[in-house]
Amino acid sequence: MKVIMAIRTPQQNLNQFVRKIQDHLNQDEYWEIEEEINSLVPTEVVKVLSRLNHRHRAIVYRLLEKDVALTAFEGLTPALQSDLLDALQEHETTELFLEMSPDQRVWLLDELPAKVASNLLLGLDVEERDQTSTLLGYPDDAIGRRMSPRFVALGAHRTVAEARQYVEGELATAETVYYLPVVDEGRRVLGETTLRSLMRSDDAEVLKDIMRPTHTAHVRESAETVARRMARQGAFATAIVDDEQRLVGIVTLDDAVRILEYEESQDVSRQGGVEALRRPYLSTPVLRLVRSRITWLLVLALGGTLTVQVLSVFEDSLEQVTALALFVPLLIGIGGNTGNQAATTVTRALALHDVEPRDVFRVLTRELRTGFCLGLLLGALGLVITGLIFEFDVGLIIGLTLLAICCVAASVGGVMPLIAKKVKMDPAVFYNPFISTFVDATGLIIYFLIARAILGI
Repeated sequence: MKVIMAIRTPQQNLNQFVRKIQDHLNQDEYWEIEEEINSLVPTEVVKVLSRLNHRHRAIVYRLLEKDVALTAFEGLTPALQSDLLDALQEHETTELFLEMSPDQRVWLLDELPAKVASNLLLGLDVEERDQTSTLLGYPDDAIGRRMSPRFVALGAHRTVAEARQYVEGELATAETVYYLPVVDEGRRVLGETTLRSLMRSDDAEVLKDIMRPTHTAHVRESAETVARRMARQGAFATAIVDDEQRLVGIVTLDDAVRILEYEESQDVSRQGGVEALRRPYLSTPVLRLVRSRITWLLVLALGGTLTVQVLSVFEDSLEQVTALALFVPLLIGIGGNTGNQAATTVTRALALHDVEPRDVFRVLTRELRTGFCLGLLLGALGLVITGLIFEFDVGLIIGLTLLAICCVAASVGGVMPLIAKKVKMDPAVFYNPFISTFVDATGLIIYFLIARAILGI
């Protein structure tokens, strides 16, 4: 009897399974693949597909049973969905697109070329196309673009029995029936109820008497802001309303998790000086890896020329006291790290709404004091160690420079995310390119000015 290896998540088993699938693909043993891939649960299928290349992924996907294939497709990132659609035949692509919900289609359409996206939209029926086009009409970062228009709203004057009957009739198309907004005759949100509440209440009770307060968000509000608020509140879902407070959609917790995962992936990548890949590393072509990194490397290289220019200005000082050159990497490193620490802390506080751009002066004074304390400790250490190894004057220069650099770096690092937020830019963009370049250049200027004052050169 043939034994089929199930993955059940351990990384070693996953790697072994993927290698086994690749061996079968290389030998055109598709019957072996079909049996083994369909023995997995959909979450495991997603992991396997994510680790295959462009051509192999399409072959394996075609061997999946229909129900598993649809579930696995929805579990892929939008970028991988786009890659897979590109490799599949036209009729397969259209069928998958039809099966998706409007909000999932929008995630996918954002990854597709405009011509392909237009052709897919034309393949939808009028109702589905209208729902999807409505979501596409909102700004890229708005929660309206990520909401589901497939919700079950209940009139406040319905009885529990009527509400149960209505919900039962909407089971086939609704995004969820566990969160049920309660609205008035003008579709303005009054509150919410749940399926559990309906099941436990008497048939004759009226919804306005059993509903409870609910959370709402404006349709043009930032998707990341709404998702973080849902996470803080522990809300299963949030009602999305328009300018007149009318219900236009809902966002569920799984939507919020997806939004946060996407946004944090963007932020972490930019903190490291790269653009987000939006797909698993092993599924990303090498040229795409190059494109994701080259822009930031060029920006950092241009910024580095400023540091070189500063060094050239103080070339005479370096020639007179060569020991000064030994400490340049140390000072640049400490300045950059101090600035990034402050920026990371403040950016996180911005995301959690602990601070706002109007708090810029409070943040500045706190970071200036923090930088002073850090600089005092590091400067004292630098003074003692450098003074013992070289001479007291050099130790004093290093100590005072560390104190000054820490104050400047912490202040700049703390304030820049607030300024970025104020001018509608992503605070994460200021992590490496701006802070590192600015702190490197100003740190060296401070260093050599202090050296000239103490040594008289």
